Amino acid sequence: MSYTLECCIDSTESAIAAERGGANRLEMCGNLIIGGTSPSLALFHEVRRNTNITINVLLRPRFGDFLYTDHEMAILREEVIMFREAGADGVVIGCLDENGHLDVPKMEMLLKERGNMKVTLHRAFDVSVDPFETLEICKDLGINTILTSGQKNNVLAGADLVAQLVEKADGKVDIMAGAGVNAAVIAKMLETIPLKSFHMSGKVTLDSGMKFRKEGVNMGLESLSEFDIWQTKEENVREARKVLEEGRKRWETA
Repeated sequence: MSYTLECCIDSTESAIAAERGGANRLEMCGNLIIGGTSPSLALFHEVRRNTNITINVLLRPRFGDFLYTDHEMAILREEVIMFREAGADGVVIGCLDENGHLDVPKMEMLLKERGNMKVTLHRAFDVSVDPFETLEICKDLGINTILTSGQKNNVLAGADLVAQLVEKADGKVDIMAGAGVNAAVIAKMLETIPLKSFHMSGKVTLDSGMKFRKEGVNMGLESLSEFDIWQTKEENVREARKVLEEGRKRWETA
C-alpha cells in the first residue's frame, strides 16, 4: 500500500470505528484529551482482539514537556519492553534535553529495547529547537517515522516546514502529517506536498449516557465536562481515506 492513514485512539470503540473507516494503522494511547499518555496493557489486548490492523503504542508517562527524570525513563523503558512482549507493532516515543535538542542517550536507551518494533518520534519533534538537526539525528538512530505539524498548532499552518522535511528526509524517514487532519486538510496538503502518511483522530464529541448527573463535582479540570466522550467517527476516517487514495494516485502517476 502506498500510503498510511493512522488514527489515534484511546478506546476500543474508536479503534473499531477507525478500522471500519479505512485506517490502516492505529496509534493507541490513553487520555487523548490531554494529548495522549501511555495506555494500559488491558486496552492493548482488547483492541488487538477486536481489530486486525497495525498497532503502534504511544509511550508518554505524563502530560507536559518531554524532559524526563530518571524515574520517568525507567517507566518508559519498562513500557517499551512490556508492549514489545505483548506484540505491539511499533512504539511512539520522544525525549528532549533542557535545551530542546533530541536527547540521544535517552532515545538510545529506549531504542535498545525495541526489538522488531517500528519507532515513531512523536510531536516532541514539534517543540525541538532545530527541526532539521532533529531529522538528521532520527536518520542516524534508525527512527522510521516523524509525526509533525510542522512545528505549528495545526499542520496546515506548518505546511511549508512539512514540505521541507519531506524533501530533506529523502525517503530515509517517513514524514507523517498530524494535528488538525481531516479529509479537507489532506486534500489541501496533497496539492503541493508528496506526503504518503497522515495522522488523525476523526473524533466527535458524544454525550454521556448518564441520566443522573451530580453537579459541582469535577474529577479533573473544571473546564472539562465529565459527560463529554471523545470517540472516532467511522465516516470521518472513510472520507479521509478516499481523499488520500485519490491524492496519492495523482502523485504516483505524475
